[in-house]
Order: sequence, then C-alpha cells, then structure tokens
Amino acid sequence: MVSLIDKDKNCKVLEPSCGEGVFLKSLKEQGFDNLSAFEIDKGLAKQFDCVRYESFLNAPTSDKYDVVIGNPPYIRWKHLEDELKAELQRNTLWNKYFNSLCDYLFIFILKSIEQLNPGGQLIFICTEYWMNTTHSVSLRNYMCEHGYISELYHFKEASLFEGVTASFIIFKYIKTESKQDIDFFFYKGKGLPAEDELNTRSCFKKTNIPQFKKNERWLLATASVQEELKNFEQSCQYPDGLYYFSLHRIGDFCDIGNGMVSGLDKAFCISDTNNLTTKEKANLITVLKAKDLSSYSFTHKSSYIFMPEDMTEEEFATNYPHFKSHLTPYEKQLNERYSYNRYIPYWSFVFPRNKALFEREEEKIFVPCKERISNKDFFRFCLAPEGFYPLQDVTCIVKKKKCKESIEYILAYLNNRHVFNWLQFNGIVKGAIVEFSEAPIASIPFRPINWNNENEVRLHDDIKKHTRQFIEDKDKHHLTIIDNIFNQLLYA
Repeated sequence: MVSLIDKDKNCKVLEPSCGEGVFLKSLKEQGFDNLSAFEIDKGLAKQFDCVRYESFLNAPTSDKYDVVIGNPPYIRWKHLEDELKAELQRNTLWNKYFNSLCDYLFIFILKSIEQLNPGGQLIFICTEYWMNTTHSVSLRNYMCEHGYISELYHFKEASLFEGVTASFIIFKYIKTESKQDIDFFFYKGKGLPAEDELNTRSCFKKTNIPQFKKNERWLLATASVQEELKNFEQSCQYPDGLYYFSLHRIGDFCDIGNGMVSGLDKAFCISDTNNLTTKEKANLITVLKAKDLSSYSFTHKSSYIFMPEDMTEEEFATNYPHFKSHLTPYEKQLNERYSYNRYIPYWSFVFPRNKALFEREEEKIFVPCKERISNKDFFRFCLAPEGFYPLQDVTCIVKKKKCKESIEYILAYLNNRHVFNWLQFNGIVKGAIVEFSEAPIASIPFRPINWNNENEVRLHDDIKKHTRQFIEDKDKHHLTIIDNIFNQLLYA
C-alpha cells in the first residue's frame, strides 16, 4: 500500500487510526518522514512521536494532507460503543451525509477525503460491502463528486487478517476534478500472497473497468460486460411509457419463501420407513436440502418426521411408537434448540415457516440459500415436484396465480447465464457467495412473454419442451437450444 504512493518523500502523510503503527513503520522505512497519526488507545504506537492520542473525527478539517493511508475501523452502528455513537451524533459531517444505518467506516473515508489537498491520495484497505449497499450511496456519490478511484485491488475471500472472515479491497483514490478508468486487480490466490507476488502484481489478474458514477451501482466489470448487463436489463423493462425505467422482476411473478427450520435435521431424518405404521407414514414429508440440488433437478431426497405440536407426550408415544424410539436419543438436543420464545415439543419443527406456500399443489423451484461461485459459472435452481418441502438452507419459488409463464420457462430463465452474470454483479454477494433469500431473488430482472406475439409464444413453448426433456434425459444439447432461444428473446 505504501508503494502505491506516488508523491515526493517530503509530502504530508496522515494515518487516521494507526493502531500499533505498522503503516508508520513502513512509511519511515520507505523514506516518508513528514508523518501525522491519530489513535484513541494511548497504549499503542508509543515508539512514534507523530501520534496524537485523540479521535481523528474531532480533528479540524482545515488540516490538509497530501496522502491519507491506513486500515480504518469498519464497525456497524449497532456494534459501536455508546461513547462513539455520541461522538458521531455530534459530528457535522456524519449528520450531513450519514445516519444510524451507516457504518463507522464511512466517516473515515469521507473525512479523509475532506482533509486531502487537491491531487491528494487516499489509500485504504477495508471490507468491500459498502461499494454496493443502499446505505452507502451518499458516500459513493461524495467520492464521485470529489475525485476518482485510480486503482482497486480485490482479494475476495483471501484470509488477510487472522480470525476475520470478509472480502477485502485496497483502493487508491485521487482527489481531483479529472477522471480516468480504473486499474482493477483481482487476486488469483486463496491464502496470503507472498511479498514478491505483491511487488510484481503477479498474484493479480489485471483488467480495466469504467470509472464509477453517481447514483449508479459500482460494478467491478469491464465496459463490455457492463454493456451486456445494461442490454439484459433493458430487455426486462416495462413497455415504453409504462413505469419508465422500471423492470419486470421475479418477485412480480413468483412468491418466494425460505425453507422450514427443524432445529436438528439429523434427528428428524428417517431412512428406514418400512416398519412405520399407517399413521406414522402419514406424518412423513419428503424434503430437499441444499446439498441435494443441482441445476434443473435434484440428486437426492430424504424422508423427515413432521409432527403437529397439539398433542401430549403420552399421545405422541402411544400413537407414534417408531417416531418416539427414533427421536428419544436426540431428546436432550431437541429440547435445547432455539425456541423462538415459545414452548416447542421435541417431536416438532421449531419453525415451519412458509408451510402453506410449500403445500401448494404444483411444482416449485428450489435453490440453495447461499451459493459459492468462486469455481463455477452456474446456479442450482432445481425443479421440485409437488409435495416436496425445502429445509432452512433452501429457498422456494412458486408461480403467482396471475403468472402465465410456465414453471419450466422460469426455471430455465433462472439457470440462464445472463441471470448468472447479472447476479454476480448486482446480487447480494459476500466474497464469492451469492445469497438467495426472498429479497435478492425477488429483485432479479425477469423477461416475461408477450402473449400477443406468436413468435414469443412459440419460443416460450420450445423452452418449456427442452427444459422438460433435459430434466428427463440430461442431454446438454437441450441447454444449448434453450440458451439460443433466450438470446433471441433477450436481445431481439
């Protein structure tokens, strides 16, 4: 990070939260000696005479620097100590740009830029989430107004800090009115990079991405990819003049719900069902977990005990003897489950959420709640037969009654590469993990069929046919045909 500074060695450098002084040490080693630093812990960095033991947030913005560098704190408001919350509530910049939904990190970035001289450089290492969240839009807009990011290093899930699981970036920001594209460096490794790899940048894949803009999502994608994503969204827009700039989305056509929570899956999963009584068999459900799902279809299913709560333990033992015998070894663990502040008998699921949704008499689409995409370019949207239930690591998608598109069309659409590309840049992504809870799925742009267009109706029916055939025979030739049809629909 110090090597990213391209200023004279006598330039004024600030470290706004110096901690033990690792940046100050490196700065001195590389010949920078006009240093200033802030630290609220008086027991740290005692070997440096440039440290002021007070809060950087209270320092006058009239103090200007050529470079600000460091590892700022990134703490959510709810985790801040009361003293720090009070300090923020008194801070003019915080009150102008932020609120209690924002992160402590935001004020460090913004105030650092405020204290840069024209042409000054801000070099920070921090988590990446603020680059695309709603609550950080005021920070991003401020950054776009006052300068630009010249270099961005993305480490994905590499373990840069012991005991910290997060996706980290290093960015270099220039305070200036001129703009240029961003040199984007994507880390290719998994663990800590070697020093020589960092010095030569050999551990990164370098590309060039367009400069970020106000009121737009900051996409870490090349210009060609961004153009493709823009075209994809345009194909999902409402007709001209209707809801201008609004998109059709999956949530307009489907109901979505997260799977049921047993609290202890291994207790309720039962493999030997041959000796069960008729009454017991009536209280079995077929479930799919995330590990059972693949694209379009599932690889495994399980039988689970699913009992109502409204019975006494004596009734349960008498009427369901095999279930009683199966669950008894787990009884202590079942009674120690999180109970959602109510009494839950050990033979029942703790949270059968969205059960009514899952019991609709139709096929559904299941997808893992979280999907790692670091080593693949597809998602696992799976067709689930009527009567199947998802567990807590699976999210369910069901057609709304008003939706005319077939379940096969929706399934193939969600598994399409265009949706994959859109989600990896616009979805809820943490590191290399995409989240598929209700809100992220509902936000996916959707390309509905124009039912007054005979060609579109024919293309819809062809997708439906080839989707069903692929589920039956697994011949990937059907997927090629489906992909070509979607290209016609999306980019006609």
